[in-house]
Amino acid sequence: MSFIKLRGRKIYFEIHGSGDPLVLLHHGFGCTKMWKDIYPPLVESGYQVIMYDRRGYGRSEEGGNFKQFYVSDAFRSESVAELNQFMDFLNLASFHLIGQCEGGVIAVDYAAQFPQRVKTVVTSSTQCHSNGPMTDFNKEKFPHPFQGLEPELQEKLISWHGKRRAEPFFNQFRRYGGAYGKGVFDLRPSLLKVACPSLVLFPDRSFLFDVEQGVDFYRHLPAGELAVLPRCGHNTYEHQPTEYVHQVLAFLKRHHY
Repeated sequence: MSFIKLRGRKIYFEIHGSGDPLVLLHHGFGCTKMWKDIYPPLVESGYQVIMYDRRGYGRSEEGGNFKQFYVSDAFRSESVAELNQFMDFLNLASFHLIGQCEGGVIAVDYAAQFPQRVKTVVTSSTQCHSNGPMTDFNKEKFPHPFQGLEPELQEKLISWHGKRRAEPFFNQFRRYGGAYGKGVFDLRPSLLKVACPSLVLFPDRSFLFDVEQGVDFYRHLPAGELAVLPRCGHNTYEHQPTEYVHQVLAFLKRHHY
């Protein structure tokens, strides 16, 4: 296990393989462990895969006032700053970004702010914009607290975040905050600033976001491409890992990476 201290907090990370670097950004309930079916074939294809747990997720430290941080307007900017400092620590001048759901928001924000460092962006199941406050959205989509979840999902969250943290983490996350925030969410202004080649992976059966979100996302990218995964649920990396990797590798090949 490897840790780096960023902004006064221990951040867990893993690096696998060698070659052109791909940075994987987990979703809003996840951590590095969620990539178990994705990163091995990327490494086998000749890429260096870099994964880390963002502040407060997985094995990374929360730091002080995490609950307040999670619902603050600083979440997205601080997440971008954390990623940038991590890349500085690794001495990487440029790299590819792959973000799942909330991780895709961080990838887009980063690419818009640091275009010289990002070669390509891949997002999957990332919301483009909301039609109302995210507090209302989350209340509808996540009606059950941790104790009301299926045992398999409870066990997964415990394995990802630890027995002590899993329940309060989920009960915090299901309400509001993080990269999607509390109010109306709109990623379109940032999408217009992403100059690098960008692939939007979107499932046609997400319980969270309609497939039209993926289409709108793609249409706001200056160099965007869209791949809709048929008969696929929201967690594309889990439902169709083989197709996920295939689409990523084909996209990188099209752009000579």
